[in-house]
Amino acid sequence: MMIYKNNENIPRECQCNDVTVLKFPLLEGLPDVEHIFTTKEGGVSKGDYATMNVSFTRGDDREAVLENYRRIAGIFDVGLEDIVCSHQTHTTNVRRVTKEDGGKGVVFDRDYEDVDGLITNEKNLVLCTMYADCVPLYFVDVKNRAIGLSHSGWKGTAGQMGKRTLERMAEEFGTKPEDVYAAIGPSICMDCYEVSSDVIEAFSLIFTEQEMSQICYQKENGKYQLDLWKANEIILINAGVLKEHIEVTRLCTHCNSDRMFSHRKVGDKRGNLGAFLCLKN
Repeated sequence: MMIYKNNENIPRECQCNDVTVLKFPLLEGLPDVEHIFTTKEGGVSKGDYATMNVSFTRGDDREAVLENYRRIAGIFDVGLEDIVCSHQTHTTNVRRVTKEDGGKGVVFDRDYEDVDGLITNEKNLVLCTMYADCVPLYFVDVKNRAIGLSHSGWKGTAGQMGKRTLERMAEEFGTKPEDVYAAIGPSICMDCYEVSSDVIEAFSLIFTEQEMSQICYQKENGKYQLDLWKANEIILINAGVLKEHIEVTRLCTHCNSDRMFSHRKVGDKRGNLGAFLCLKN
């Protein structure tokens, strides 16, 4: 059973194509869009990667990861060549992808690097980003029928990845923030996320003093606890997304490391979780 920080915005846990996934109520209520966030369960990977690992770069058997992707593709009723993956290096770079990018990062080599966010307005192209404590950000523009999916760790959050994704969607699709529904997905919670002063200094450059009081506090050991969920929510609201259009899922990957991959919990010997988002008919 998952441990939640409170009873608000609890994602729906379900079995899809024998894969245990999470779905967010806010996004489920939108027409013509499908999404999931994976757990450890429902794949074929073994050992440290058991069982639903979606990363090819952590040392897992390639054929096992491919089978995991086949199961995910089945959830969306697409092929492997219809999934496109990010190339995450903790940047705020956002790439528009098209059908020509389909399969990149899964069955084809990526011809791009340093891309932590993906946007598209093409149907049946499944966006994929990967996680093990960092924050997944989902975006759906209901007016212009466009979507975005971005990876936001502390560096991405300090760089306002949410705002940057909205800006790129505006450039490419004419997106207005008030037309966007957004979800802040499972990631490490404030209670589990201790950081040093250099991280807090980076955040203090973009957040007001009042906002900083909402997202962090200092402890007796000189370290800080940081709330990436609240920080990303503030960034989205300041960028113009309506508060009622934002869902913050209160599910911590570190607290639930028995069912979710967590870098803070186990280090590098682990798999990655996946966020997937797709426009449908």
